[in-house]
Amino acid sequence: MASTTTDEVLGYDEALTTFDPVMGLEVHVELGTNTKMFCGCATGFGADPNTQVCPVCLGLPGALPVVNETGVESAIRIGLALNCEIAQWCRFARKNYFYPDMPKNFQTSQYDEPIAFDGYLDVEIPARSGEGTETFRVEIERAHMEEDTGKSMHIGGSTGRIQGAEYSLVDFNRAGIPLIEIVTRPIVGAGERAPEVAKAYVSALRDLLRALDVSDVKMEQGSMRCDVNLSLRARAGDDAVAPEQLEVPLGTRSETKNVNSLRSVERAVRYEVCRHAAVLTGGGSILQETRHWHEDTGITTSGREKSDAEDYRYFPEPDLVPVAPTRERVEELRATLPEPPAERRKRLQDEWGYSDLEMRDVLNAGASELIEATVAAGAKPQSARKWWLGEPSRRANEAATDLVGYAEQVGLTPAHVAELESMVSAGRLNDKMARQVLEGVLDGEGGPTQVADARGLELVRDDGALEGAVETVIADNPDIAEKIRGGKVQAAGALIGQVMKEMKGQADAGKARALILDKLGVED
Repeated sequence: MASTTTDEVLGYDEALTTFDPVMGLEVHVELGTNTKMFCGCATGFGADPNTQVCPVCLGLPGALPVVNETGVESAIRIGLALNCEIAQWCRFARKNYFYPDMPKNFQTSQYDEPIAFDGYLDVEIPARSGEGTETFRVEIERAHMEEDTGKSMHIGGSTGRIQGAEYSLVDFNRAGIPLIEIVTRPIVGAGERAPEVAKAYVSALRDLLRALDVSDVKMEQGSMRCDVNLSLRARAGDDAVAPEQLEVPLGTRSETKNVNSLRSVERAVRYEVCRHAAVLTGGGSILQETRHWHEDTGITTSGREKSDAEDYRYFPEPDLVPVAPTRERVEELRATLPEPPAERRKRLQDEWGYSDLEMRDVLNAGASELIEATVAAGAKPQSARKWWLGEPSRRANEAATDLVGYAEQVGLTPAHVAELESMVSAGRLNDKMARQVLEGVLDGEGGPTQVADARGLELVRDDGALEGAVETVIADNPDIAEKIRGGKVQAAGALIGQVMKEMKGQADAGKARALILDKLGVED
C-alpha cells in the first residue's frame, strides 16, 4: 500500500544552492479517433461503464487486433510537428505487467522501434530581464503508439484513492483507446527555472496537439496527462554532498504519475526538487518509484517501486504486422501540418495590435483561440480581449479550470461576446450594463439580447430626459460646476456619476459628459 506520510522538504532556493534539477517529461495523449486503436469500439468520453468494449479490447482468447489507420497517421503528423524522424519500418510490442484495470495483463505499445524519434520542441518562457521571452529547446527522444488502460474507481473513503476505500470497480471503456506517448530526453540546464520550463513545454505541446486537431487535450478529463520524472545532481564543483549519494550521474529519478493540469506540472517539479534535496542532504538515497500528485495539498506521496524497461519483458506483438509508411505518404501528411502555434501567436499579435504584456495575459488565460473566433464574429480585438479576460476568466480561475473548458461548461461562445460588444457599440448598453448582461449569460439565463431584454437593461435614448438629469445635477453641485468652468475638466467625472445615479445607471456616460461640458461652456 502506498505511503501517505508527509516527507521532509527543503526550501526551493536552498535546494538549488547545492543541486541542479534534471527532468524527463512523458506526456500521454489520447487521440481523437472515432474507434479504439485495435478494434472498432467507440471512444466517446462519459459513456456508461463497460458499454464500449468488445472481445479485442477485453483481451479475450482468440480475439485478433487490427491497427487503426487514422491513429497511425495522427502519430506521424505529431512526430513531424515535433521535428522528429519518421521510421520507415516499426512494430508493436507487448509490455508485460499487471494492473487491475488492464484486461490483457499486457499493454500493446512500442519499445525499441517507435514511429517517431529524435525531435525537439522550442518553448518560450519569460526572459530573465522581465521583458519579452527567451527560447528553451526541449529535445524529444521518441513519440510512440500504444493503447490506454481501463480505469479503476475506488468507492468510499475521502480521497478517491484505494487507501480507505470500501471497494473498487473497474471501467474498461478507456482500455484500447489510442495513445501517443511523447518522451523527452533528460532536460538539463534549466536550473531554478525548471518548473517554468516544464509548464511551458506541456503548454506548448498542448497548443501544438490542439492545432493538429488530433486530440481534444482536455487535461481535466485525462485525454492529456503528464508523468514528471525528476532527479537531482550535485552542482559542478560542489562537495557538499557525497558522490555516493547520487547513485548515477543524473541521480535516481522519481516519476510523479498522471499530473493533469499545467499548474500542477509546475508545482510537482518544484515539490520533488525540494523533497529530493531534503533526502540527499540528510544522507539518504532516492528510491526509484512512482509517486501520486495531490492537488489539494501540493505534495506527492509514494506509489510503487518503478520498474526498468527490462522488467516489462518486452517482446514483439505476434498478432500485428509491422507499420511501414511510405516516404510519399509521410510527405503528404507533412503537407497537412498547420501553422506552428508560436508563429500563429506572433501573427495574431501583430494583427490585433496587442502589446507584449497584453498578449502574455491572453496566452496565460488560454484565450487566444476564443479571441480569434470572437474577432471573426465581428468584435474588435481590444473589446474581445476585455470581455474574455474579465468575468469569464475570473470565474474560470475560481473554478480551477481553463477558460476554454469553463466557456464550454457554461455555454458562453465567441458569438455571444461579439453580440454583447455590438450592443455596446450600437448604444443599447454601457459597459456597466454589459457586465451585468455577461454575468447573466454565465449564469445560464440565455444569450446577451435575451438577458438584456429579461432584465430590462437598455440605455435611455430620450435625450430630453438625459438633459434634464444633467441640469439637475449641475444645479445641485455648483462648487464642482465652478471647478469645471475654471478649467478642471477632470472634475466632470463626479457629475457624470451623479447623472448615472439620477438615470438609474441607464445613461450613456459619453453623452452625459458632452452635455455637462456643453452646459458649462467648456471645451473638452
